[in-house]
Amino acid sequence: MDLRTLTEELEAVSRLYADRHGIDRDDTWFLLKLHEEIGELTQAFLMRAGQARTKGLSAEELDARFRSELADVLSQVLLMARHHGVDLEDEVERKWLVWNPDRRGGSVEVEAGGVPVAGEVLDR
Repeated sequence: MDLRTLTEELEAVSRLYADRHGIDRDDTWFLLKLHEEIGELTQAFLMRAGQARTKGLSAEELDARFRSELADVLSQVLLMARHHGVDLEDEVERKWLVWNPDRRGGSVEVEAGGVPVAGEVLDR
């Protein structure tokens, strides 16, 4: 599954949820929902790391909650990007993958401002 397909599936679920609960998914909602999920991920992480009450959950349940919250954060990031018309595949390519030495024959030249010197980056 690619990010675009996943994002469209998540959009269908999010839209259904919003319709059922009368939620207006505006710019603010997308940002605050992401923050909510990051907070839940933080709590799951702290519980799993023994830095917060486990509320009687087993180690397996704590691990499952942590994995679930990671999925929630990723899903909200994808939904927020879609809402704002950001193509995350393109942005990850531009921001992160340009630094991958396997894609650049081992090294990346950097200009003064820390910007990679690569044809497709400079052409944009």
